[in-house]
Amino acid sequence: MERNQILPNPIIDAGIAEQAIELARPLLERAAKDSTLGQSGVFYVIIMNPAHTPQNSSFDEAILFERGFGKPREEWDADYAGFARAKAKLSWRTRYDSHIVQTVMPQLLHAEDTRLWGSVCMDDIVVSASGAEAAYDEAISGTIALLMRALIKLRSQNK
Repeated sequence: MERNQILPNPIIDAGIAEQAIELARPLLERAAKDSTLGQSGVFYVIIMNPAHTPQNSSFDEAILFERGFGKPREEWDADYAGFARAKAKLSWRTRYDSHIVQTVMPQLLHAEDTRLWGSVCMDDIVVSASGAEAAYDEAISGTIALLMRALIKLRSQNK
């Protein structure tokens, strides 16, 4: 087997990410509308495939799921998808929450890395969000990561 070969994982697929998003949908839709969480009217989420690492795939190949909630893209006041991607890339590469990298481990930062935070890496499950205040982006990313972890546990018990 080649060092960089990705082995198929029957437990983790886009369907499981979509299930997690469906469970979190009321929260995501509310976050996009709630001006106490952020002023953008948008909430953008990215979930990375834990089987795809910087050692065996490109960042784009590793994206398992991404979607925006709230305002249509043409009404956005900033590139929330780009912000979410940048945060996801940082956590995917370092395997740490973006806030941890920004505040505790800045030695891991590269010149091209974002200085934004709001992504999490939980048990190698990376979820990133953008559109609210960073603390809320992180909290909602963590909620989705926990939902992913629960769904993965349940699916692995049934295989």
